Amino acid sequence: MISTTILRTHGPTSRGVARLAHRASTYQMIRLKSNLHRPDAAGSNDPTEAADAAATVLADLGDLQKMPNKATWIEALREREAQLKEGKVLDSYSYKSVKTTEVGEKTREDSFSYLTLPFKDDKWLCDAYVNAQGRLRAGQLFQDLDALAGRIAYRHCSPAEPVNVTASVDRIYMVKKVDEIYNFNFILAGSVTWTGRSSMEITVRGYAFENGTPSEITIDSLPQDNIFLSANFTFVARNPLTHKSFAINRLLPVTESQWLDYRRAESRNNLKKLSAKNAKVIEPTAEENELVHEMWKASKDFEKKRDKPKNITLMKNSEMTSTLFMQPQYRNRHSYMIFGGYLLRQSFELAYCASAEFSSGGPRFVSLDSTTFKAPVPVGSILTMKATIVYTEHIHEGNVDIDADSPFNFKLPAKNKLTTNPEAFLSEPGTLIQVKVDTKIKSLDSSESKESGSFIYSFFVAKNGGGQNVPGYSSVIPRTYSEMMEYIEGRRRAGDTAHYVEILPSVKEEL
Repeated sequence: MISTTILRTHGPTSRGVARLAHRASTYQMIRLKSNLHRPDAAGSNDPTEAADAAATVLADLGDLQKMPNKATWIEALREREAQLKEGKVLDSYSYKSVKTTEVGEKTREDSFSYLTLPFKDDKWLCDAYVNAQGRLRAGQLFQDLDALAGRIAYRHCSPAEPVNVTASVDRIYMVKKVDEIYNFNFILAGSVTWTGRSSMEITVRGYAFENGTPSEITIDSLPQDNIFLSANFTFVARNPLTHKSFAINRLLPVTESQWLDYRRAESRNNLKKLSAKNAKVIEPTAEENELVHEMWKASKDFEKKRDKPKNITLMKNSEMTSTLFMQPQYRNRHSYMIFGGYLLRQSFELAYCASAEFSSGGPRFVSLDSTTFKAPVPVGSILTMKATIVYTEHIHEGNVDIDADSPFNFKLPAKNKLTTNPEAFLSEPGTLIQVKVDTKIKSLDSSESKESGSFIYSFFVAKNGGGQNVPGYSSVIPRTYSEMMEYIEGRRRAGDTAHYVEILPSVKEEL
């Protein structure tokens, strides 16, 4: 096992250089001895190994992209140019042939993988994942989640080697607070929970331990009481030669809880297909139409005020944009497209900035709603992101069903309620902030941009979490009908999230 301490050097000291040289030498040895995949073990103490999909946080710190199953960008670029001269389209440098097309059955144990992040035991590792408030910087963790999910996908598909890509992030939800991450050692672990013909759903959960981690980590040994995060991804397999769908191994659930998870995932997949077929905006209900009218009146009243309240913002004034050039250092294992975890990280950082400026406080990440990657992001393209506060909801003390602090005169029952669980985010009064990040990509040889996907992040800011002289609750007001429909959609999503929390698997169920 290659030690992660190599990646935690702070400068070009002789000792650090020696370590880096030793690591590079070790990588070359692995490259000679291994096939396309790493040795097929379930776990690792090194995110750059466990990911097996792309660069992760520690790799970024050391600026090391030397993976045994990955070519340098120069090698990949030259190979693509050679293929184009022959009239071929190369989607992957690593996968150029079909190893096997045989389909069998695998259990969840076969794909089970995990990654340890010992923040309590390693202060410099912790330093790479902490934000300005001293809490978890969730965007850093997203890279590891997506990369680990990619590794799980390849373990399930083996011995076949299709081109697996992230089709969607179905949900990432913070089950409970782990603000002071320096007090915890994390384990990220998961497996395939459902399969279609060429697609698979992967569930990854985060576990936090205050007093050491289990000596043996298996699919049955991780205690459910320690779960702090739940994440679901959908991956699709593609044939590297024909670029069409690739049949994968079928999943065989072997316990009652695994069958329950399988049925839940199957229902979610069917719902996504149904939603894709009926991709039209659902007309507002009578209650929502009344809300639209009240929002219109509130926007007019707000514009007339000379002294604008600090806790109320027009939706158009909450927008924040970012433009990035997609560099090869953040490519996925196939070399030509950007790693999905990197896109999650960048969109999250922008959403965090927008919610922080909006609330004048330190937001806490609560949930990422279902997100579909509409188009891959090529290396060398320009990515434009726009974050907008599309919905706000106030969480009150006691049994208050009506949002008394709403800028609207309409009585608006909250979708989410204050919980009695002190470890949950909504255990204290505050504002739930929903941020939508729309992304577009543009190739340098094209004059048109195309949509890559929309990310819906939910944050929570405690009532007393803002700066001095800042009211405890924040509200956004839509002004145009289009913005009002965004608000309505955001309110519906808030209801979906609240329902998701209610049906989270029991802590007694198995992974």
